[in-house]
Amino acid sequence: MSTTVPTTPGSSSPTPVTPVTPVGHKGLRVTVTEHDAWQGNGYLAVALFVALTGGTIWSLVRVDGGAGWPVIVLAAILATAACLIALSITIIQPGQTNVVQIFGAYAGTARRTGLIWLAPLTTRRTVSVRVRNFETTRLKVNDADGNPVEIASIVVWQVSDTAAATFAVEDAIDFVAVQAEAAVRHVARSYPYDGPDSVESLRGSTDVISAELAQEVAERVAVAGVEIIEVRISHLAYAPEIAQAMLQRQQASAVVAARSRIVEGAVGMVQMALEELNRADVVQLDEERKAAMVSNLLVVLCGEGRPTPVMNTGSLYI
Repeated sequence: MSTTVPTTPGSSSPTPVTPVTPVGHKGLRVTVTEHDAWQGNGYLAVALFVALTGGTIWSLVRVDGGAGWPVIVLAAILATAACLIALSITIIQPGQTNVVQIFGAYAGTARRTGLIWLAPLTTRRTVSVRVRNFETTRLKVNDADGNPVEIASIVVWQVSDTAAATFAVEDAIDFVAVQAEAAVRHVARSYPYDGPDSVESLRGSTDVISAELAQEVAERVAVAGVEIIEVRISHLAYAPEIAQAMLQRQQASAVVAARSRIVEGAVGMVQMALEELNRADVVQLDEERKAAMVSNLLVVLCGEGRPTPVMNTGSLYI
């Protein structure tokens, strides 16, 4: 499909413009799905190999005894069959698989462990399906507030589709590492380093951030047939150039919050004292005496040091 642009002065017809095909078109991706390869009993293959080898030796003995060409041909056939069976026998360890190819085409994946007999004339590539983990490098990114922070995470992953991990990407391990760092950068830029309890942050909402990191990484590495088990933040700190200033801000915020709680508690205690005095009718206080009492109690309750009492032997109004 082509589009047109407006005509230029002196031209009689619009000039057609061919749209540009986007880079990374989905049709260029290698789409291979894992399926089972043919797997025979390895011990049966060993028995056949022994029988064919014995037949080959017997044929060679007959050839030395003066047998004709038919025996020579039979010996060649038996020897070839024995070699093919010997080359098709393999051992698969627990937690590993064999991706089987025949003349370059994907023939399936062998997951059964032990002594296995695979199809002859095939090549095999060992792919581990064990759980693996790695820690990303300490990345320096800006959080949602623009503050530079250092962040690193531990990614736990496992190959779930051996065919995709082998053919869809060049190197599955390197692919997962790079995509994990990209996901960590993206998530770190979406949240502030710290904030109030009602706001999700990198430091305060660990479970939420971990779940989003796992989801983000899983979406990026799905093309490689990889399953993400868990992603956890392993390192989180302000960048060195602003760490001291941010520490002072956190200390100031903590002092303000503590003072607010102290004042709130002191006001409640003063109010309770006045109500108890009024209820028990211990002493009658006018407004000026109440104000003096409130001032003294707040000084005592909110002060950092221990109060020093001063005895007043005269009148309050002197």
